[in-house]
Amino acid sequence: MKSQAYLQEIRKAAGLRRAVLSKITVERGEAVFYLVTDVNYSPEDIAYASEVSLRYAEGLNARARIVKSVPSEEGVRRAVFEILRSGFPALAAFVAIEDIGVALGESGGTFCIAAGQVGQGTEEGAIDAISFELSRRLCGSWAGELIFRQVAAGEIEREVPPEEHVLAPRFFEINEYYAIDGGNPQRAIYIADLSKETQGVTVCGAITYIEERATKNGKPYFSITITDGSGTLRASYFSKKATVEKVRDLRQGVSVCFTGDMELFGGGLSFRVKAIDLGAPPKGFVPERRLSRPVPAQYRTVFPVSESDFVQPDFFGTRPLPAQFLKETFVVFDLETTGLGMSGGTMDRIIEIGAVKIREGKIVERFSTFVACPVRLSQEIVQLTGITDDMLIGAPSISDVIPDFYKFTAGCTLVAHNAQFDCKFIRYYGEREGFDFNHRQLDTVYLAQELLHLKNYKLNTIADHFGFTFNHHRAYEDAFVTAKIFIELIRLKGAI
Repeated sequence: MKSQAYLQEIRKAAGLRRAVLSKITVERGEAVFYLVTDVNYSPEDIAYASEVSLRYAEGLNARARIVKSVPSEEGVRRAVFEILRSGFPALAAFVAIEDIGVALGESGGTFCIAAGQVGQGTEEGAIDAISFELSRRLCGSWAGELIFRQVAAGEIEREVPPEEHVLAPRFFEINEYYAIDGGNPQRAIYIADLSKETQGVTVCGAITYIEERATKNGKPYFSITITDGSGTLRASYFSKKATVEKVRDLRQGVSVCFTGDMELFGGGLSFRVKAIDLGAPPKGFVPERRLSRPVPAQYRTVFPVSESDFVQPDFFGTRPLPAQFLKETFVVFDLETTGLGMSGGTMDRIIEIGAVKIREGKIVERFSTFVACPVRLSQEIVQLTGITDDMLIGAPSISDVIPDFYKFTAGCTLVAHNAQFDCKFIRYYGEREGFDFNHRQLDTVYLAQELLHLKNYKLNTIADHFGFTFNHHRAYEDAFVTAKIFIELIRLKGAI
């Protein structure tokens, strides 16, 4: 194969004698060969690698890009676990990551997997396949063995989850009431607390958007958005002959009451207005802060998995990470959405969440999921993200995802690239489900602006600076590369 022949030539250089080819990209007619080596390399090695790359580029301009990386025991352990899980799931069911031992040598190393005895018969070819994949990803040679341990009956126990805690909804008294439909409500529920099907409920708030429309039969109806300071609600009101002119007189800023039902419609909750009247919250009303629902006892829909940056680049020699950074836990996350925020009084949708957890300075866990979207994706979003409507079929709803993401982020600092954008969505949908994402936040845009001198501070520009390649505009890929960037920026800064 050409790749093997290429590597045979590359490895003739002293600094590349155990190099692996991690990726080839083609940009603007130039092929870039990304090589990883675990020993020091020289400018002569770079020139030699570029010369060899040019011969294999099939008529394109070419250059080599080299990164020095020395894998850690923990990184290899997680790599073995991930390869086992993806290639041999039947065997992986009887192996925990703690059951994998790793010994590093001068060039490569060895690993040992201790599996539950009930997993025997599922191991055929596993060790050879894992050894080959490690040699493809990491420098040096790798060998392993598989042993089986006795599993005592009843060793695995299932925790019985505690009863779900649900916070009581909040209400406020309605002032300045004036009948239009004559619903005669006495109190209103906080819009933020409308999180389940409810009959005969009233909400009250100021109009932020109102538009008169017509049905196919020509009958007028109104699309109205209101806010009470705790949340925003958009609903359609089908007027009566006796009230239509009064509703036409309503303007933005006027405070009204909707009385009706919170119903399931089109896969989501929707408010059906039965009556509209004038009414306002108490004078000087400030929404009472709602205590967040507690961290769920267990994951229900999206289950995090172990993750690792198998090849942690060593850009800055032996410069250590700050001690305080190693003591804290961070969740670096990214969202794909249908828009930038509020559109016509309605919050845009989250369609994908990707996140990784950093503990003791290392990427250790992954949270990734599509999110169901009840409206069709625009062509612009499809082209930008590569996500299509078909890919979201069967995905969990945001109301199912948010509790799991809240559990994943519990006790962590949130990190994102342009954090204000992503946190705006998480807080909005979190509050809707009763979860307060009041976490400390860090933004890699500001960190990069402080520490680097670049033409711009877009994610792909910073990634190029550090030599990271990724599939831009997909939530997990963006989150993973942001985490790698975050670690290196903290290493540069020497502090959080």
